[in-house]
Amino acid sequence: MSVARPARCLLSKRFAAALKPATPTCSAAFHSSAHLEARKKQRFKSIRAEEMGLTSPEKVQKYTEENFQPYTPEEIEILKKHYSPDQMEALQAGEAAIDPTDLTIQGRLRKDPYKIPYLDDFSRLAPVVDKRPKKQHSPPDFNKLRWLSEEEFMNDIARFAKEADAPQAKAWLEGKLNDPKLSEEQREWVGAQLAKVSAQLERTKGLEGKDGDAEGLEFLLERSMLNDDNAPSDSSIAPSLGKDVPGIAGIYQNPIDPEDQGLDDEGIYQDLKRRTGLSVKEMTSLTVKVLVVRMVHNQTRLGKIRSIWVLAIAGNGNGRLGIGEAKSVEQGTATQKAKLLAIRNMKPIPRYEERTIHGSVTSKFGATIVKLDARPPGFGLRVSARFFEMFRACGIHDIAAKMPRSRRPMNSVKACFEALTNQKDPNEIAIGRGKKLVDVRKVYFGGNVL
Repeated sequence: MSVARPARCLLSKRFAAALKPATPTCSAAFHSSAHLEARKKQRFKSIRAEEMGLTSPEKVQKYTEENFQPYTPEEIEILKKHYSPDQMEALQAGEAAIDPTDLTIQGRLRKDPYKIPYLDDFSRLAPVVDKRPKKQHSPPDFNKLRWLSEEEFMNDIARFAKEADAPQAKAWLEGKLNDPKLSEEQREWVGAQLAKVSAQLERTKGLEGKDGDAEGLEFLLERSMLNDDNAPSDSSIAPSLGKDVPGIAGIYQNPIDPEDQGLDDEGIYQDLKRRTGLSVKEMTSLTVKVLVVRMVHNQTRLGKIRSIWVLAIAGNGNGRLGIGEAKSVEQGTATQKAKLLAIRNMKPIPRYEERTIHGSVTSKFGATIVKLDARPPGFGLRVSARFFEMFRACGIHDIAAKMPRSRRPMNSVKACFEALTNQKDPNEIAIGRGKKLVDVRKVYFGGNVL
């Protein structure tokens, strides 16, 4: 039996409370955290009644008079210009039914910077707050629907094209509707036909161009393929918006620069043109190659998410070279991003006689080591396939390269680029030593005298 157990029982809270019921006891906490009561936070920020104007009836009345004033005669005259007499009567009845004192006590006016931009103007839709109402149609009867045959579909297109030019029919129906000789049934039938022709004209609006040619002929092929008489329904298939969308036409324009001479109508090179200062013609004349393409996977709780990783190079063939890498779900998007980054990251490459490098250069990237050696004229490019594309893009024609260790494609390309950009210039070394560099080949064999 443990000796400390009776002592622990004697010093317990229950035993101490039984000995001294009138004295409150508190057990010592063996950690630095605050008590649960001290860690509780209020859900809402405390607002004083003085700030709300609710401390006395006089202040309530003063706040009501300042913020909820009735309409002035001038404002009523302005409202009469926008609303009918029935609507004005409804507005005045609503104003009389609401007590401004209740608005002061029960409702609050927001004064924070995130308040809604309108208070009671429900005649306009705010794109952030409100949703555009959708016209509801009854869903089609799927038990009676069937696919149209090719002959039926062509007949439907012919009928649609014939009804597209129906302003005369609309005018005739409007005049017939005002004929007092018609009966109620005939008047209902004429009204139904007029509604169909008007709806048809609304759907075919914009088919005729300025010169009389049909611009929207492609909309004829957007007819329904079912025998539902092309009736509107709540389906997931929506017609094309067309070129001139009301409220949007003229706002968004393609970033086309007339100086590009039609080489970049999609605006792919516009941001790169501002960053680099190169014209679109100069960027399209560069040598751009994709050297490495890999598939990478990201393991998530929903499974493996596959992406495409692309490494590309760009060079002007005259001493400039750049590499770019990008990743995307689509290979086309990743390739385009990598090429644009390669053009943006182009750097000058030091060259000797504009054909080779200065001496020997060694670079290491990861486990890959690349050794580059200068070679005499006519030696050629005795290197691997990826190095061959890099040297040809930057304008080097005589060089030899070795990779004694790992030959991973990504590491080898990056190590070669690092070796080319980190060459030591012999002229700078000579100046640092206080000497002058003399090219013997140019002096004795080129006819130049220093």
